[in-house]
Amino acid sequence: MTARNPLPLAAGIGNLTLASTVTVSLLLGMVFVLGLAVMLIVDSADPAMGLFKAIVATIVVNSIVFFLAPYIMDMIQGGLYQTRWVSLVDIERQSRASANIIRQICAEKGLKTPKLGLINDQNPTAFTYGSLPDTARVVVSQGLFTYLADEEAAAVYAHELGHVVHWDFAVMTLAQTLVQICFLLYIFLREMGRGDSDNKGANVAGSVALAAYIFYIVGTYLVLYLSRVREYFADHFAAEATGNPNALSRALVKIAYGIVDQSQKSETPSRMLEGTRALGIFDPKAAVATGTVYGSAGTEAVGRVFLWDLFNPWATWMELNSTHPLTGKRIRALANYAEALGQSAAFNMGAIVSEGRYLDKGRLYGGFLLDILVYGAPWLGGFLGLVAGIITAVFLAHDLVSNHWFKVILLVVGSWLLGWGFGRLLKLGVMYPSFRQAPAMDVLTLMSDPYASPLRGRPARLEGQVIGRGDSGYIWGSDLQFQDKTGLIFLHYASRFGSLGNFLFGAKQVKGFIGQQGEVLGWFRRGLASYMDLIQLRLGNRRISSFHRFWGWFWSGFLLLFGALFLLLGIPA
Repeated sequence: MTARNPLPLAAGIGNLTLASTVTVSLLLGMVFVLGLAVMLIVDSADPAMGLFKAIVATIVVNSIVFFLAPYIMDMIQGGLYQTRWVSLVDIERQSRASANIIRQICAEKGLKTPKLGLINDQNPTAFTYGSLPDTARVVVSQGLFTYLADEEAAAVYAHELGHVVHWDFAVMTLAQTLVQICFLLYIFLREMGRGDSDNKGANVAGSVALAAYIFYIVGTYLVLYLSRVREYFADHFAAEATGNPNALSRALVKIAYGIVDQSQKSETPSRMLEGTRALGIFDPKAAVATGTVYGSAGTEAVGRVFLWDLFNPWATWMELNSTHPLTGKRIRALANYAEALGQSAAFNMGAIVSEGRYLDKGRLYGGFLLDILVYGAPWLGGFLGLVAGIITAVFLAHDLVSNHWFKVILLVVGSWLLGWGFGRLLKLGVMYPSFRQAPAMDVLTLMSDPYASPLRGRPARLEGQVIGRGDSGYIWGSDLQFQDKTGLIFLHYASRFGSLGNFLFGAKQVKGFIGQQGEVLGWFRRGLASYMDLIQLRLGNRRISSFHRFWGWFWSGFLLLFGALFLLLGIPA
């Protein structure tokens, strides 16, 4: 079962040692500097003692949190998710291959068998935590054995044990703790900075609070990067240990399917999935595209969805905010491992990559850059309007002085409002283009579009069935789940009466729509999760309209109206 030779790493997955070292080193440096600043401010009369306290406090706090973290997590697991701690024999009853791979890896790596947890939740997931390898916990949900075949569940256990072997949980526990310390220091220093404005310490604290917040943001992105790299390396470990990369590829897709399947069946959302999102083997928010297409159209169709993951610049941009690599990138790496072992890949990623090479790169990257500009159009328009207002005021300075400076303010503010309003109109035009010629489509075709954007709405019509609320745990939610023959998609509803209208719609009408066949008209958007901004839903003779553009046009008109009014009042007669 074990691969005989070391398996070469796939290109582009990063360096785990470098990522871990750089992340933790930078975070330690940030915390040390902030801790030092706090102690020196608090005890400014004795800087030497402040330095000593800063060093001791930093070491003690980090050490305590590091070693107590697994036991604290045990209590959280038991209280929130009713985790049961089971034996290897219990796991063997669920999956013989899983028990075998645990024994094999622990024997080969000289590991103590980790503490094994089982959560009675049908949403499939698995995660690992601890402080040292001997305190490792590997927890899975019952859904993992429901949706995965024996060898696929074993591959998931191998992936989690890869985290143990690499000490990932220890590094991540430390890194996340340091980020939290940065945030706590920011809160503490911010409160100190709100003191007497004549107090030198309070002024310094306010400045250091800004640095603490910047460190917190930087640290968060460092931890996200480290988290993605560790997932790649755990995938590689599982492929090497089992000698079967395809088992993990299939497992990832089936986990996505299981998450989507359970979201349709459950009356309340899984607290377990949300609470363990950063730790889990798969990000549940990214499950929709992969899971729904697999459930409706099968293995062959799933590969088409990965074109967006692999080649769209928006995918790379959004991945920066994710704890997990995009599914398409993980499966491409696993496909490379399968080929290195002389196996046929479970998903034909070679064909997908070849197709990607013929995509219109100008359209991909040009569209992305245009989207970024359009996204910032209100800000850019407001800035240009402000500059234009100031320049105009300078040229009319003589006339304005004689008519008081109040007119200067009106002129500048009016120009700013006009620029902001026109920028909003431009953005609205791109986000919500004309839908009068919207073609009939299906979910698979929409999700397979490698050029799709989260900003540029693509008008489309779908035929299918309303199967539930968009958020199954929110009994008054106004969003819907809509399924056609190829997949599932979420519909975002917007009332012309704002939030109150959404609430009333969800409370009084949505329940009656569930189970009905109909046609949807909307703007499709692709991100980590795909959805449609609803325009109109037709259920038999009934039509339900949604008003996403209404408030956008309303506020744009408001800005333009008052901008023009201020400008007219500000220009001298």
